[in-house]
Amino acid sequence: MDTQPLTITDALESFGNRDITPQDLTEACFDQINRLNPTLNAYITIIPPQKALEAQQPPITTAPLYRALRGIPIAVKDLFDVEGIRTTAGSKFFADNIADEDAFVVEKLKQSGALINGKTNTHEIALGITGDNPHYGTARNPWNTERIPGGSSSGSAIAVATGMALGALGTDTGGSIRIPASLCGVVGFKPTRGRVSMRGVFPLSWNLDHAGPLTKCVKDAAIILQVISIYDPIDPSSIKMLTGDYLGHLVDDMEGRRIAIGSGDFIETADPEVLDTVREAAKVFEGMGCKVTKVNVDWMRDAALANKTITQADGAAVHRDRLKEHPEMFGDDIRRRLEDGAKTTSTEYVLARRTQAEVTKRCELFFESYDLLITPTTPIAAPTIAGHDAVEQAGRLTRFTAPFNLTGLPALSLPCGFTSEGLPIGLQIVSRAWADAKALNAAYAYEQATDWHKRFPKA
Repeated sequence: MDTQPLTITDALESFGNRDITPQDLTEACFDQINRLNPTLNAYITIIPPQKALEAQQPPITTAPLYRALRGIPIAVKDLFDVEGIRTTAGSKFFADNIADEDAFVVEKLKQSGALINGKTNTHEIALGITGDNPHYGTARNPWNTERIPGGSSSGSAIAVATGMALGALGTDTGGSIRIPASLCGVVGFKPTRGRVSMRGVFPLSWNLDHAGPLTKCVKDAAIILQVISIYDPIDPSSIKMLTGDYLGHLVDDMEGRRIAIGSGDFIETADPEVLDTVREAAKVFEGMGCKVTKVNVDWMRDAALANKTITQADGAAVHRDRLKEHPEMFGDDIRRRLEDGAKTTSTEYVLARRTQAEVTKRCELFFESYDLLITPTTPIAAPTIAGHDAVEQAGRLTRFTAPFNLTGLPALSLPCGFTSEGLPIGLQIVSRAWADAKALNAAYAYEQATDWHKRFPKA
């Protein structure tokens, strides 16, 4: 069975037609893991089919929500606790850290019938975007193994792009879902902050962390988000808001939508090939009856810098004792960033939080005039693994994604083309706070008008 082009929607239909069984699919994904993981290094911990099937929970109710992922192999970034399985956070410190219970969202996945088939590779402690992990090995881009897959949810994007899993969970503090989604040619969605519980997820920044799905198509992302976006009264970051029907909002009618395409010096630093591809995507929306307007978004520069300050300072706080007692156990790039975070003054931190408040207000006003903002997800396609400084790459590749962690706005990346070298290019779609369905709908409409999401690496 070729799992690479198979979507969650396809698999559920095949189950219904009795063409395949969940065991067939789980074993096929496992075969793909065995074949590809030695090269691509997508998984830190693999859960064999029998163990995954034994851990499957029967639907707790007949409600559709709790049957939404029945029999579907899902991978989770190795920051999410899965009962009885280690959570390493990509770090040497947590190599033997066995979880006592499931993370809240993993529990919801299991209740929906999903099969967890492994814990995916991440840039160490989620503080980086290359996927080059000195403790668990370098993750590699399935389109070109000499290129980075993006991070920090590296393995989750690789697993989905190659059919090792039909969907995956990632975390996103500065772009860690959307960047690997863009560089690996899949869909990655960061919902509104507070939409998805972070309980049982190893933190990087208590103020900026998000969790969300990576999938082959937008409809699959909507299915997973429907399952995991449940209010968690125990998690202080979870906000009680009406979820709505994400699947019901997936229509291809975009007539009259007001779309801003980011412009200005900050955006124009992107590679011309990337910019041209995103401009072609804007024309697709125009063809659907949308009004597309160029809008200067140079304010994103200050937002990205503030995000960096908060992320590094929060990370230094999370790892304060480990950094003090055993700095040598961190990889070089991580130690440098944590040390920089530890040097952040209270004044610098307060100013970054002030920028956060100002930019959040600016975005509120912005989305009174526009329904959506589109930009490149990353300014370049996947760079080579060798010859680049990981800290510099983090600053470069998060430029267009980090501002929307700072503001907590929903933001999605989906494939919109390829470079002349055959590397995927991602389109970022952003909507106002809590309008997650609006971003999903726009992405779905774009998918229906194009076929970029149907192309896969020859893994």
